[in-house]
Amino acid sequence: MKKKVFTFISAVFLVSVMGQAHALDGAAIYKNPAKGGCSACHGKDANSPILPSYPKLAGQNEVYILQQLKDIKSGKRNNGMTAAMKGIMHLVNDEEMAALAKYISSLKP
Repeated sequence: MKKKVFTFISAVFLVSVMGQAHALDGAAIYKNPAKGGCSACHGKDANSPILPSYPKLAGQNEVYILQQLKDIKSGKRNNGMTAAMKGIMHLVNDEEMAALAKYISSLKP
């Protein structure tokens, strides 16, 4: 009986460990060209865009950033420079967008 209990507990532990979500690295996603390379247009610090018409992102509200990313990806937001963004938004999923929003919001404006 002890072996069955131990096996059950081990299986529960394994499932709980394997089921844990690993936090994505928003900084790595922000800088990754394969994920759109946000830094190429918005600057390494998200505060020095390559063109004056590109927004400074650093320090924006996390919830606001995430909503903007979702709206651009879905096409709900299609004004300003969103046409350029729309072409790369397929490179990030919802979890990556959330990590990006968290990272960008943590930067000093």
